[in-house]
Amino acid sequence: MGNKFLDGTALTIAIIGAVNWGLIGLFRFDLVAFLFGEMSWISRIVYILVGISGLYLLTFFMRLGDKE
Repeated sequence: MGNKFLDGTALTIAIIGAVNWGLIGLFRFDLVAFLFGEMSWISRIVYILVGISGLYLLTFFMRLGDKE
């Protein structure tokens, strides 16, 4: 369960970040800032988690050729 749970969590957080960036690009609307305040500590945590998730998901490239 460990690795699949971490993979799923990281992917979910990265998708949330991608949707937020899409909203910023299309409508200049920052959903995280809207929900939690402009650079509040909660917003910063969300942005940090999105960044860490993105870095973790880089390991998917190393696993593309692996057979399970």
